[in-house]
Amino acid sequence: MPEKSPSSSPSASRTPRARARRRRTVGAAGVLVAATAAAVFVVTSGSGDSASRPAPAPSEAAAEQTPGDSVPAGPDLARRDADDALAVGPADAPVVMIEYSDFQCPFCGRFARDTKQELLRTHVEKGSLRIEWRNFPIFGEESEAAARAAWAAGRQGVFWEFHDRLYAEPRERNSGEFTTTKLVAHAKAAKVADLDRFREDMESDQAHQAVERDLEEGYALGVTSTPAFLVNGTPLLGAQPTETFDQAVRDALTRSEGGTK
Repeated sequence: MPEKSPSSSPSASRTPRARARRRRTVGAAGVLVAATAAAVFVVTSGSGDSASRPAPAPSEAAAEQTPGDSVPAGPDLARRDADDALAVGPADAPVVMIEYSDFQCPFCGRFARDTKQELLRTHVEKGSLRIEWRNFPIFGEESEAAARAAWAAGRQGVFWEFHDRLYAEPRERNSGEFTTTKLVAHAKAAKVADLDRFREDMESDQAHQAVERDLEEGYALGVTSTPAFLVNGTPLLGAQPTETFDQAVRDALTRSEGGTK
C-alpha cells in the first residue's frame, strides 16, 4: 500500500510556483480522469509514495480487475521522440512504458535498481519495449531540484547515468541529499562533460517548463503517488513485482501483434 506519513505529503514543502502550478492542473485533470485512467491507477496500486491529492474511489467492478487482464486502457501519451534524452529503447517499439517518478521516492528507487534493470535486459535490448521517463516531483523543493538536474543531465546525453546515480541507494527525503552542490557532484560522477552548462540548464526556464509539462500530464491522468506507469495506455501503480511488469509488457506486445507472438 502507499506510504502514509506526514513526511510523505508534499503539500507542506511546495513553493509558491509549485502551488500555482498545482491549482492550474485541477482544471486539466477533469479532461482525462473521469472516463479512464484515474480510477484505474487506484485499482492497480502496489507499493508507492502518495501525493497529497486524494484519489477517486474505485467502483466495485473495477476492484475486481488486475493488471494485464481486463483493465481499461488509458490515453496513449507516448511521445516517441527519437531525440528524447529521457527515454530508452527504439522510438518505434511496439510497447511503450511511461514512468512517472520522483527521485526522493524510495519505491521508485526500488523499481530503478531492480525491476527496470530486468526490463532493460528482457525487453528493451530486444527492441520490443521503450521506456519514457516523466519527472513527477511531488515531495518538495529537493525533488523539484533533482528533476531539473536530471533534465539538465539529459541535455548532455547522460540522463540515465545521472538517474542511476540518484537512485543508487535509499536516501532520506528532504534532508539535504539533493542540494545544488550535491547534484553537481552527482553530475560530475555521471560524466556530465560541462558542469557550468549543467548548472545553467538546471536553473533555466526550459528546465522548469519541461518538469512542469510532465507534472501536468501526470496530474491530468489522476496520478496521486509514485511510481506510476502506463504500458501502452494500461495503468500500473507502485513498485510491483518484476513479474507483474514483465507480464504487462508481454500482454501489451501480444495485443500490438494482433494476438500472435
